[in-house]
Amino acid sequence: MRFETAAIHAGQAPDPATGAAIVPIYQTSTYVQDAVGAHKGFEYSRTDNPTRHALETCLAALEDVPHAISFGSGMAALSTLALAVGGGRALIADDVYGGTYRLFSKVLSSHGFRFETVDMTDLDKVSTAAADGCDLIVAETPGNPMLKVLDLEGLARIAHDAGGILAVDNTFATMFVQRPLDFGADVVVYSATKYLGGHSDLVMGAVTLADDEFAGRLRFLQNAVGAIPGPFDSWLLLRGLKTLAVRMRAHCDGARRVAEWLAEHPAVTRVHYPGLSDFAGHKLATVQMAAAGEPLYGGMVSFEVGSEERALEVCERTELFFLAESLGGVESLVEHPGKMTHASLAGSGIEVSPALVRLSVGIEHPDDLIADLGAALG
Repeated sequence: MRFETAAIHAGQAPDPATGAAIVPIYQTSTYVQDAVGAHKGFEYSRTDNPTRHALETCLAALEDVPHAISFGSGMAALSTLALAVGGGRALIADDVYGGTYRLFSKVLSSHGFRFETVDMTDLDKVSTAAADGCDLIVAETPGNPMLKVLDLEGLARIAHDAGGILAVDNTFATMFVQRPLDFGADVVVYSATKYLGGHSDLVMGAVTLADDEFAGRLRFLQNAVGAIPGPFDSWLLLRGLKTLAVRMRAHCDGARRVAEWLAEHPAVTRVHYPGLSDFAGHKLATVQMAAAGEPLYGGMVSFEVGSEERALEVCERTELFFLAESLGGVESLVEHPGKMTHASLAGSGIEVSPALVRLSVGIEHPDDLIADLGAALG
């Protein structure tokens, strides 16, 4: 079953009780049993829920793996993954969401994890860092907010040689564009809040993987910790997945057009976008970000202007690009990473440039978005 078909049909057969074409929202906490232990597959909705079960079946089919486990947020997904690893030493990329750094520096570091940030575009640096022990490598590719593209096969080899695992945050690319498991990753993590949901109306996370034993540990923790999504959010995400392929093509096309225009603008000093031929990770992205049958480079674009003052001015002058955190919705967003999504990096040594602006390019007409940026840049 091809991606677009699986997104609509996997785990989503018509409701046997009513014939409803869309999976119902099973807004219930518990389930009546015919006798003690004689139930219909569901006992309590923290453990499982029919709407959530349909969602996880669909997510697994889209990733082409046996297991998908959903959570109340992307950070809940990553936190539960860390619990399943159980401590030790982690390497995290130096181009990650600020909340990921905060999780390791402020929470996990006091609960059994030592960690180090590494420029993962340099595999020699990763190998050197892993020589001191490595139980978990956490990579984002493309990264947030610099869009760094990482060699997944190389990182997987280093992680496995060190006796650890590679977890890849695939939020920016989605499984429609990139399949990290095909390049040796062990686990894929998503903030489903973003492109998978696609409409800025839910907060969720997910983990996908092929390993039965590790999936069992994650499933146990999902229930024991209770960091689950509710049935309505699960239903919203199922709805979003149906149009993921169509939306991602529009996001990628619009982002490419915007990036190419920004690269020619005299007020812009640098553009970060994997689809530009002179971008450092372009060739690697062309190989890794081609799960759709052709290279697609994502819907995120970052660019630099002359100063922090100028960057803040741009953020506050756009009209079609809403000034807001998050990304991946049908509407375009603009933000200042240094003061918004990555403010928690202050004092870390991996702070982002104060002159950096990050765009989440929506599915509006690219000509209108370019006109909006033109007016903001002056």
